[in-house]
Amino acid sequence: MTRLIPALLAGLLLLAGCSGLDGTGGKGYITGEGQVVQRAAAQRDEPVELVAEDLAGEEVDLADFRGAPVVIVVWGAWCPPCRAEMPEVVDAAEDLGDRAQFVGINLRESSRETAQAFERSSDIPYPSVYSPDGKAMLAFTGVLTIRSIPSFVVLDAEGRAAATIIGRLPSRTTLVQLVEDVAEEATADG
Repeated sequence: MTRLIPALLAGLLLLAGCSGLDGTGGKGYITGEGQVVQRAAAQRDEPVELVAEDLAGEEVDLADFRGAPVVIVVWGAWCPPCRAEMPEVVDAAEDLGDRAQFVGINLRESSRETAQAFERSSDIPYPSVYSPDGKAMLAFTGVLTIRSIPSFVVLDAEGRAAATIIGRLPSRTTLVQLVEDVAEEATADG
């Protein structure tokens, strides 16, 4: 019985979405540098399916971007690491140009207007899904948790999760290289 209690507690922590990162510390976001994980093509799950409304009220369907890598950027204007890293994210999007599509997921924002104001002030050049309740994150079950903010997912040309960065972006170069690696594998296969 004594061994059962630690095992149950460990299981509960896993179900709660805890990770080996520094933790949320009650902040509601992941702290620390981003943990990069790459998945071999044979180990990737089914394509991520997400159709949602962006901050402008337009429909965004990830399936529309298949054929090239897609970078999912999970952010919130209320999140200090998200605000700090956004210039590098915008620069990465500009560096990659039409070689990859970026799509944001704005979580737990107090209002659509707050998110739009941050988007304008940061010159974010890509659409962001508005998900104040976090439901958009359900499309990434097994890849991200509701507390995975900030985080990034690089989808391959088929829409499958090829790489993740959980926590703050280590560098613009890291993100660009992950996307280029995924793009190269599509070129090698095709």
